[in-house]
Amino acid sequence: MPLKNGYTFAWGADVSEKGFSFKNGLAIVPENEETIKTKGKDNKNFSDAGAEKIADCFDEPVKEKEITQDMRQIGFDNQTTTDDHGMHVTGLVKDQKGTKYFIVKNSWGFEHNDLDGYFYASFPYVKYKTMNIQIHKDAIPANIKKKLGIK
Repeated sequence: MPLKNGYTFAWGADVSEKGFSFKNGLAIVPENEETIKTKGKDNKNFSDAGAEKIADCFDEPVKEKEITQDMRQIGFDNQTTTDDHGMHVTGLVKDQKGTKYFIVKNSWGFEHNDLDGYFYASFPYVKYKTMNIQIHKDAIPANIKKKLGIK
């Protein structure tokens, strides 16, 4: 994994999900998304991605959906997963329950949340909503580089 080898990576993902709340500094896929209430719109980005979202799941860790390849494919096919936004994954962190999250630098400015423009993306969110990544070639394991013909 690039982060464990000292390399960060670019991440293209869908940020229009109910569980994506830049203001709350969190991107998650809670089992029950119906508890999330959205206040206002973020017309600058033509989505609710930057809108105020209110729910307990943004205040304390909750159980998330188990993401499958079928879920990913359905989202791609029905265009509920699209390449909305490019970001920069800079690290890993664990919450108080030991759940791992990616630390993500967003380009929407440091004044829009209390994390200086960063947010935490859960592994299920990244698994579900990733469209593409870009990594440094030195972060690619040698056996894969060989298969791809990368020197």
